[in-house]
Amino acid sequence: MEFAKPEKVEVERLRLDRWNPRLVGEGENISEEEMIARLYLSADLGELLQSISANGYMDIEPLIVMPDPQSRDDKLIVLEGNRRLAALRLLREPDLVSKIKKSEGLSIPVPTIGEQQRTTLDTVSVCHVDSREAARSFIGFKHINGPAKWDAYAKAQFAAEWYKSGRDQGVNLEFIANAIGDKHNTIKRMVSAVYVLEQASKEKLFDIEDRYSRRFSFSHLYTALARSQYMDYLGLEDGWARHDPHEDQVPKGKLGELKNMLMWIYGSREDDRKPVIQSQNPDIRRLGEVLAHAESRHVLETKHDLDAAYASTESVDTRFIEALIKARDNICDAAGLLRAYDGQDQSLLDIAEDIKEVGETVHDRMRKKWRSVRENGEK
Repeated sequence: MEFAKPEKVEVERLRLDRWNPRLVGEGENISEEEMIARLYLSADLGELLQSISANGYMDIEPLIVMPDPQSRDDKLIVLEGNRRLAALRLLREPDLVSKIKKSEGLSIPVPTIGEQQRTTLDTVSVCHVDSREAARSFIGFKHINGPAKWDAYAKAQFAAEWYKSGRDQGVNLEFIANAIGDKHNTIKRMVSAVYVLEQASKEKLFDIEDRYSRRFSFSHLYTALARSQYMDYLGLEDGWARHDPHEDQVPKGKLGELKNMLMWIYGSREDDRKPVIQSQNPDIRRLGEVLAHAESRHVLETKHDLDAAYASTESVDTRFIEALIKARDNICDAAGLLRAYDGQDQSLLDIAEDIKEVGETVHDRMRKKWRSVRENGEK
């Protein structure tokens, strides 16, 4: 889309956007200090601070702004360029660093800036729009498939808010995907997962801010929700994520399962419980296979151990064969290293006696079953 001709405005007139998609799960109640802290942690603000302090503010790309509906004066909300505005404020407002340290417990190292570079911090170029809707296509393309990509959750939140605000006007996810250049139905999967998270938050099952790890791996969730085992576990219809989403997609009777699944994927800092998912591949697949077996789910619920739960998904026959082959390989390895035994350690000889006794017991029982099968087969 085309914007009006850029104009220069004073930095003091600009306000950070509380609905910036980079600010995970916050909204209108987030403070200025917390917004800047979040941007510092999630948006490489340190690199930008270094660049501006060394070279001054390079006013190449205008910020996109709209009037602040809550303001009685001429303040503007920055829809595109919050990262740049946060850096400018940190360099312009020395007291802001100490406020962030006090309220958020975060020390932001702000480099020293020379007087010549400081003169570039007072005004910036902006393009005015009347509303968020007027800038969405441009912002979405830039940050979803363009040169300044957001992380997965920021992309999903942006698309979800666009979808919610435009449904009554006939805006669907196909329109949004086309507008921002998404060709792979990724946006539909992401927005569906956002709705699931919002349902979990509304029902007080899960709080994003309580996740165990600082990094929010949103892709774990929308990848999981595309697998049939997770759909069955949560009572979701097959192919649900191919349709435009709606609120409360997980049935009421499956809310306990939703809480379990989010705990296994993300853990809880308050409960000091680590997630069982350590990496998306293969852990998302393994957890899905566990969810498909009642016995394995019980192991996971009681032990909170994905390895143990996944092992129980295999049949007893398979586990027996693998254990027998593993035992043979281990004893063969020990036989090849016998020269290392000098005859001094009685405990090692005792272990060998135990192995011999257990091996003979396994062999005798297997041989009896083998003979029994053949004798019955001849009758």
